[in-house]
This record gives sequence, C-alpha cells and structure tokens, in this order.
Amino acid sequence: MKHIDFYLDFISPYAYLAFETLPVALMGISHRVTYKPVLFAGLLKHHGQLGPAEIAPKRDWTYRQVLWLAQAHGVDLQLPASHPFNPLALLRLAVATDPWGTPNRHTCETIFRHVWQGGAEAADPARLDALTLLLASSRTAQDPAVKAQLQAHTDGAVARGLFGVPSFVVDGRVFWGFDALPMLRAYLLGDPWFQSDAWDSVSRVGVGAARMGPR
Repeated sequence: MKHIDFYLDFISPYAYLAFETLPVALMGISHRVTYKPVLFAGLLKHHGQLGPAEIAPKRDWTYRQVLWLAQAHGVDLQLPASHPFNPLALLRLAVATDPWGTPNRHTCETIFRHVWQGGAEAADPARLDALTLLLASSRTAQDPAVKAQLQAHTDGAVARGLFGVPSFVVDGRVFWGFDALPMLRAYLLGDPWFQSDAWDSVSRVGVGAARMGPR
C-alpha cells in the first residue's frame, strides 16, 4: 500500500478539482491518503511569488480554465462570490476536526464544496458558523494547538520543497498540480520511466540567464 500526503488549501480551485477527481486517478491502486491543510499564501511568501489571482490577466484566465476543466471532468463547480478570500478560518476548522490536524476526506469534501459549490461568499460569517456546527469539531479554530498544527503543516510543506497546491508527496517524490494526477497514477502503477535517470536529471540543467529586476 502506498501512502500519499495530499497538501491542499481550500482557496485553490485546482486543489478542489484534484480532490474531486482523485478517487478516479487512484482507482485500482492500494493506497492511503493523508490530507494536510496548508496556507498557500505561506508557500508563496517563502518563495517570493504572487498567487495566480494576484495578477489580473492570469486571474481571469485561471477562472475560465477551472470552469472549463470542471465541465470537462464532470465536477460541480461554481466560482465563489469573492476570490481570493482569507482561507485561515476554513483551514483551521479542518485541522480542528482531527487530533493530529489531518482531517478525513468527508471533512475536506464538506469544506471544499462550501467554497466551490453554490457561488456564495466562502468567508461569510453566518455560513462559517453553520459549517462549524455541521462538522461538530471538539476543538475550535482559535485553539492555539490548532493554529500550531496548521503552521507545522505549512512549514513541513516548505521543508519538502513544495511551492503550490495541490501537491502530492509519495516516496519522497512531489507531484504538483491537478494536471499531475496522470503522472502520479503512472508512478504508482510502476511506470519504468520513474526508474530511469529522467526524474533526477532535471536538477542538472544549468541556468543560462537570471532575470534582472527593473533598472
């Protein structure tokens, strides 16, 4: 049985698409998935990057693409009324539902669909209160231990070299993005490509030029 760490942030439509289609991607493969909520903004800050929704033309393209991908893969998806939004309350709620801070699939599904189905405000206080009651966590999102677990997940993601969500880590290998699911499946099925030098050879490619800042 293969153990897969699935790093996610509910703010990401690609993480939602990956979550919804993961069972199909892993069909017939003996596996166990651990869901690890992380603060995507923390990964961006560490690597000095902007999120796709922080670049206006890229933001529009992202929303168009995810709507197309959703219909192409049969996933029910509507954009929330506002995006991006502050996902901390949702991430902490997910972490709070499990003593080790790793929510189960039902919890993640409930929160993802809270955001990506119905077109409502994901961070609306009344909706958040209703979601909290629905998940019936024994801990609160304001519990210092919950906050520490979310930070630990994010720090752990950085330590593993993660730079975005969704990311899947298995056997120390990182597979990033919704479009990496076929690659992940191939690896889990023992595709011989992964036994070649191809995986590691990319780190030996030289940097021909470094982008300079504005002068």
